[in-house]
Amino acid sequence: MHCLDCSTARTNSPAVGVCQGCGAGVCAEHARVAARNVRRGSLIGAPVESGARTVLCRVCAAAEAPAAAALAP
Repeated sequence: MHCLDCSTARTNSPAVGVCQGCGAGVCAEHARVAARNVRRGSLIGAPVESGARTVLCRVCAAAEAPAAAALAP
């Protein structure tokens, strides 16, 4: 799979991840890694939160959180 942003710019870069927003392949240059919290647990008792990460393309990162668009891969 190749990076969608690179292919529209007529270059050929291998994808290192898939955008969780739109499903496009992203290379290391175009990938944005954002932190997110995952909450899990049963209905009884306190839920447990743990940190996780998600990979986004530049377009989806800017749409979801403008600060995430500036994050380095």
